[in-house]
Amino acid sequence: MSTTRHLVNRRRRLATAPPRTPGAEPDPASAQATATATEPQAAEDSATAATATATDTDAASDTGPRAAQDTATDLDADLDTDAAAGSDTAPDAPGNAPRDKASRLRVGLPAVLCALTVLLGAFAVWAFASAGDLRDEPARQNAALTDIGRTSEVKGRISEAVGAVFSYDYASPARSDRAASTYLTGRAVRQHKDMLADVREQAPKQKLVLTTTVTESGVEFLDGDRARLLVFADQSNTRTGKDEETTYAAAMFAVDAVRRGDTWLIAAIDTFTR
Repeated sequence: MSTTRHLVNRRRRLATAPPRTPGAEPDPASAQATATATEPQAAEDSATAATATATDTDAASDTGPRAAQDTATDLDADLDTDAAAGSDTAPDAPGNAPRDKASRLRVGLPAVLCALTVLLGAFAVWAFASAGDLRDEPARQNAALTDIGRTSEVKGRISEAVGAVFSYDYASPARSDRAASTYLTGRAVRQHKDMLADVREQAPKQKLVLTTTVTESGVEFLDGDRARLLVFADQSNTRTGKDEETTYAAAMFAVDAVRRGDTWLIAAIDTFTR
């Protein structure tokens, strides 16, 4: 057995070795023996290669799950490391910066809201007090400074009333009485009667005609249905007897007016005399 193997190996070496002389041909018997010996060796080599391939396959098959398991283990380790880096036990870790900022925002937001609430409450109190002060100011209650339409209406009605009640004609005293009952009310009724008492007494004898014309007036105060006006008027007093004579005078006085329905009435007369 050993002799045959030795012979086979020798022939293999001879077959693989280059020929010693150019053009030499290998021996046919040697070539056949070499081929015969090579076939078992090739089969043995194929079996060895197959075994190695199977081993590699098994290693690869074992490596796949093991590699996946190792990868999962490494991933879990990385996640644990990241969680530890972002946890409260690692405040200096870079991952804790957003969480610390969010925590500060959560703590600071209620304080800011409380401060804003206090400021808004203080502003509301101040605004309410200021509005009350403005409403209480006389200038704010005086519509004569803001309501041009009503101011003009009061001036026109009172100017008409003054011209009517302070004019007197001895020939038609009833006209003066109608004017007094139309435009006067309250204390002004008595005041007007006292002011024209001398005119009424002397008018029939001297045939007096008193004419009053309002030249200018101004609304001093206007609030709702009450008003106070300053009136400037010219008065002419004419005697129509034998010696006709006319005298002129200027008058200035203030009147308090009240609204009754659609018209304004004179409620008081102030001649600025004591």
